[in-house]
Amino acid sequence: MLDSPYSLTEVRVLFELAHAERMETGELRGLLGLDAGYLSRILARFEGDGLVLRERSASDARKHVVALTEAGAGVFAALDRRSSEEIGALLGGLPEADQERLVAGMAAIRRLLGGGQGRAPYVIRPPRAGDLGWVAFRHGALYAAEYGWGVEFEQLVARIVGGLDFSRDAGWIAEVDGERAGCVFCVRQDDTTAKLRMLLVEPSARGLGIGRRLVDECLRHARAEGFKRIELWTRDCLESARRIYQAAGFELDSEEKGVENGVEVTEQMWSRDL
Repeated sequence: MLDSPYSLTEVRVLFELAHAERMETGELRGLLGLDAGYLSRILARFEGDGLVLRERSASDARKHVVALTEAGAGVFAALDRRSSEEIGALLGGLPEADQERLVAGMAAIRRLLGGGQGRAPYVIRPPRAGDLGWVAFRHGALYAAEYGWGVEFEQLVARIVGGLDFSRDAGWIAEVDGERAGCVFCVRQDDTTAKLRMLLVEPSARGLGIGRRLVDECLRHARAEGFKRIELWTRDCLESARRIYQAAGFELDSEEKGVENGVEVTEQMWSRDL
């Protein structure tokens, strides 16, 4: 493997020892699912090459503990560096968007073959090139599908996006497995008041706590910027968002009837002190 004299299994043994520092041979055998005789031959070869030391366990004389020598750590470091260089060469020819799709696909494979246990991890990051177009697109497509709002709503969101000034405003994008999964923006209204705008969480990412985390990030930023109050505009049919706002301390200030693409809606204004 990697133009070395060692097989994939042997390099995997070096990998585990490099990260564990010291390990009982029985634990190593169980971790890798190796036959006891096969592992013994691998370790004997490594001992002969000066890569590992084996000694009896201080707590149980029936067991052996194995650790990399300084030479073994050096061999592993060289292999690890060579592996990173090969991966870099493979990915270097792909555009950034394709690299992100590849990583997301690998994460999906790991999650599916791992049985889908636990909550999917996510990250919150600042917007970058391409994100603002996605914000308008997903608001238009998602709310058309879920509530029947039309192109005019997408145009409204596009105007809000087009008016962002990141010398005074801020935003955050949520990602799950490398794919955009949500967004929110904190927009300056005046010297003392901020406005929370365009909170969205993709259906596939709901239930992970992303909406609340995005709102918390917006509130944290508004406080840090010295705003005294924050407002938001929403509609009463957006029940999940309303629960997040209420949990974050927002209170309903006013509401009035409106129409969106022929659909009756109730416009609401919420606010809270910071």
